[in-house]
Amino acid sequence: MEKEKKKTIIDNIWDIFASVKLAVVNFSLIALSSIVGTVIEQNADPEQNVKLLIKMFGLGHEAAHSFLGVLDKLGFTDMYHSWWFLAFLLIFAVNLIICSLDRLPRVLKLVREKVRPLPVEHIGKMSIKKTFSQKNKAAHIKELAASSLNKIGFKPLESSGEDGVQLYAEKGNFTRLGVYITHLSILLILIGAVIGIFFGFNASLNLPEGEVSSFAYKDAETKMPLGFDLRCDNFEVEYYPGTDMPKAYRSWLTVIKGGQEVMKKSIGVNDPLSYEGVTFYQSSFGTVPNGMQNGTLVLKVASANGNPEQVNTKIGGSFTIPGTSVTGHVTNFSPALSFDETGRAFTYAENLSNPAIFVEFSESGKMRDSGWILKRYPQTWLLKDGNKVGFLDLWGVEYTGLQVRKDPGVFIVYLGCIIMAIGLYMTFFMSHRRIWVNISEEKGSANVVIGASANRNKAAFEQKIDKLIRIINAGQKGGK
Repeated sequence: MEKEKKKTIIDNIWDIFASVKLAVVNFSLIALSSIVGTVIEQNADPEQNVKLLIKMFGLGHEAAHSFLGVLDKLGFTDMYHSWWFLAFLLIFAVNLIICSLDRLPRVLKLVREKVRPLPVEHIGKMSIKKTFSQKNKAAHIKELAASSLNKIGFKPLESSGEDGVQLYAEKGNFTRLGVYITHLSILLILIGAVIGIFFGFNASLNLPEGEVSSFAYKDAETKMPLGFDLRCDNFEVEYYPGTDMPKAYRSWLTVIKGGQEVMKKSIGVNDPLSYEGVTFYQSSFGTVPNGMQNGTLVLKVASANGNPEQVNTKIGGSFTIPGTSVTGHVTNFSPALSFDETGRAFTYAENLSNPAIFVEFSESGKMRDSGWILKRYPQTWLLKDGNKVGFLDLWGVEYTGLQVRKDPGVFIVYLGCIIMAIGLYMTFFMSHRRIWVNISEEKGSANVVIGASANRNKAAFEQKIDKLIRIINAGQKGGK
């Protein structure tokens, strides 16, 4: 009672933050608020969350707007930047540190305390105890026990006394620190996450082919500087044969800094580009509004007996097949061409799912023939006269949709995860194990008393003791 009365305010605050109850309550609050923050889309268009609230709670449109307004004022629409969520994390970190500091001295004392010989009666009262006798000299059994302990991974020390010779050893005393290593890893993960919250960003960028940008966009009004320029050199979509379902899409990107091209990479889904801590993920694609007529047609043309050459033109432009007097004039274009039952061509979509060009061919001023050439169907590239016109691309009319992420704390998070794996392994799969083997001689027989303790995985250690006895008995038989 006197000690309680003498406690200062600092002592009382320390006791509060050293409480496991505080840890449970605070962690529950973090978990519950994270559930809300997961359901409510963060930094999203309000209408998306209004639709979500209407669907979840059956609210009217105005009621859902009002409810969202309350959630917005409470910080749930940008929860991970809110003062109260960061306060939860701070309390959690302080609680974890003080709990660790409060209990660590006792654990360090156990870790530093070296194993010592014990009286036989104490050995016989241990949680793991074994006794047996052998008709042999105590000295011989002692040698067998020492070599057997080495075989199961212990390096024994020796002590002699009135009760005989005693071998004692310990292993894994440092494993008691596993839980504190795990605590350290949690703090590192929290530090990395907070660094990412304050100094990183999640943004997007729709970058047309041939265009350069030095910003990504967190929302329609917020620009996030990259610190360098990014150019989209090309974008390409691969479709499943006979369908309009994209199979894969890739972007060819170039990083420019100080006017110099410093990095080039082709990216795809799950294959991003990273430069100076900023990572670009392939996420979507589309066509530039009203950009079809300004795109560059990339064709591969060849005469019947000649080598193919690349030719660039425009919709409405002309080209000549090398080595011939045949001229092609691109008179029409369809981003998604199909044919009805009568063979009439029509466009069924606005995106470039099945682009095609209509080309009229003439020679020496006289019309020869005409037809549709489809990019995805190379069989349409071969002309009746043996010449070939391949439709490779309509460049400059598509954009690549990129998710842009900068997280300077990610390496600290990775380090914390590695340290956590080490700490958890030490905590759950390793233990502080101590063993004593007392050997005394009586009437020509050696009496062996084995005692052992483990702070966890007791059953596994008991199996080790049984193995030790089997090794000693096997050595005794071999000695005979």
